[in-house]
This record gives sequence, C-alpha cells and structure tokens, in this order.
Amino acid sequence: MSISLSSLIFLPIWINMAQMQQGGSNETEQTAALKDLLSRIDLDELMKKDEPPFDFPDTLEGFEYAFNEKGQLRHIKTGEPFVFNYREDLHRWNQKRYEALGEIITRYVYELLESDCNLKKISIPVDATESEPKSFIFMSEDALTNPQKLMVLIHGSGVVRAGQWARRLIINEDLDSGTQIPFIKRAMDENGSPEEHAVYVWDHFIAQASAENVFFVAHSYGGLAFVELMIQREADVKSKVTAVALTDSVHNVWHQEAGKTIREWMRENCCNWVSSSEPLDTSVESMLPDCPRVSAGTDRHELTSWKSFPSIFKFFAEASEAKSSSQKPALTRRSHRIKHEEL
Repeated sequence: MSISLSSLIFLPIWINMAQMQQGGSNETEQTAALKDLLSRIDLDELMKKDEPPFDFPDTLEGFEYAFNEKGQLRHIKTGEPFVFNYREDLHRWNQKRYEALGEIITRYVYELLESDCNLKKISIPVDATESEPKSFIFMSEDALTNPQKLMVLIHGSGVVRAGQWARRLIINEDLDSGTQIPFIKRAMDENGSPEEHAVYVWDHFIAQASAENVFFVAHSYGGLAFVELMIQREADVKSKVTAVALTDSVHNVWHQEAGKTIREWMRENCCNWVSSSEPLDTSVESMLPDCPRVSAGTDRHELTSWKSFPSIFKFFAEASEAKSSSQKPALTRRSHRIKHEEL
C-alpha cells in the first residue's frame, strides 16, 4: 500500500498522541512501528505521479532546436534560447530532457571535429580486443609527423566529452565558448582514470610526435591530469613540451607530491588562467609554489578557457619565440603576465 505525502504531515502528531494514550510505550515498539509505516511509502511512485514518460527525440530537429550562424542553440520556430523548465514542477523530467539533448550535442560536436576540423577518431587502447572496453581520442592526420608544433587539449571532469569544455556553455551560450573547436582551428591555422588516460596518450602518441614545440591546454581536472603526467614522465615532458596553459586548473602540487624540479619547471613554463573578476591577465595571488596565476577575465569556471583564448596563444607564441632564440622562457612570459602591473 502506498501512502501519500499528505499522510506524512500528520505522522508526528499521531506518534505523540499514541505516546500520551499509552503513557509512554516501549521505545523499541515505537521504532518498529515507525519503520513499518515508512517502509510502505513509495517515494519514487510519489515523484512519478503525473510525470510524462522519459521519451525524448534523438535528433536536434526532433527537439526543434538548431545552431544558428553564430553557433548559438536556438528554437527553430521561436528563435529563443534553450529553456530548461520546459514543464513547470517537473524538475526530474526536465533534467532527463536536458541530459537527452546533451547526448545529441555530444554527437554533434564529434561530427564537427571530423567534418570541420578534419580530425580522426582513434580508438584506445590501440591493441584492445573486441571484448575489451575502449575509449577514443581525436587527432589530426599530421599530429605525429608535423615537425614544428603539436597542441594537446585536455578537458575537465564531469559530463564533458572530447571536443568540449562545458556542455552547459554549448547549450546556453554557443559552440565557440563551450567547445575546443576554436583552439583546434587556430592551431591548424598557424586522452581507466583521466590521469592514466593522459599517460597512455603521451606514451602511444605524443611521445612519438615529431613536433619541435608541444603545447598543452588543460582545463579544470585536466590540469591535475597534466601534473600527474609530469610526475610519471618528467624527463620526457620537459624535453618535448614548450609551454602549458592551464585554465582554472584544480591541480595541487602538494597533494600530488610533485617534486621540486617539477615545481620549478612549472614556474617557468606554465601559466594558470583562473576564474576572477579582475581584468584579463591580471596577476592573482597563489598559495601554491608552482606556476603563476592570472585572471581569465571571468569569474565563471566554465568560461575560463574561452575568455583567455587570445592570451593563451600569445603565451604560446612568446614561449616558442623564446625557445627558438635560446632565451630563457621566463623572461618573455613574465612581461606578458604583469601586463596590468607597473614595472
């Protein structure tokens, strides 16, 4: 038998009256009676009352949404942005609808990576059998043979997938701010646990690359994965990586037990653009003895990669120029980091 929520309102009163009438019954009996009463309450059924089935379209067109010329998701008929509360007082149904749309967005971004960015989807582990679990990465045709540059993008944790910084930004803002596509296109113009994934991709792909300059852009948990990569492959990373741009990274050199030589290398070759209301590139204080921290020009975590986009590529250009001219990388990057400070 199911009990409605209205019955619960009177539950404390019923218990108190029973105690008064019986002159204080045995505590064990009261507990048993209460447990029996609560066991008959089917909360799932209560939540499902009057709730439509979770039967959602499997295409953007089915949802009546499309991306316009600015990369913004808009309703085909009204032109309005995505509405989460499609049905009021049905939060669970609205959330499931949002998740269903998110899966379609993920497939759409994958298609853009292949069609617009000309990337190839590569299954990993490379030697996995048909019955073994697999993952994948995207890479360009010349990723391992280009003798000049290689850029590696590492997204954060959560529901984001390859090619994305934040699904919420893709749905509520636009493709540029929410995906890695601007970084990929810009780079063309001129991957067990995330940590294990990063090491595997390094060993089987990046370490084999011919590029003279390897750059990393790592967002949020991706920064932690990069530090773990450094801990496990320190000498190799130092020999190949020119510069690392972190965006609101959650790494912690103390908790991850990064050694002194790693911390020193990070101070010279990394910069972390963090969420802050200060202007872009303003120096931000840090309690950690690793890389410099500067403002990403936004206090929204998921927007840090997009807002710091121009500064990141300037940072990479300066690092590459300094390396080619045999100057200390810290000298040129220091002038960039203190852009808003007096010399």
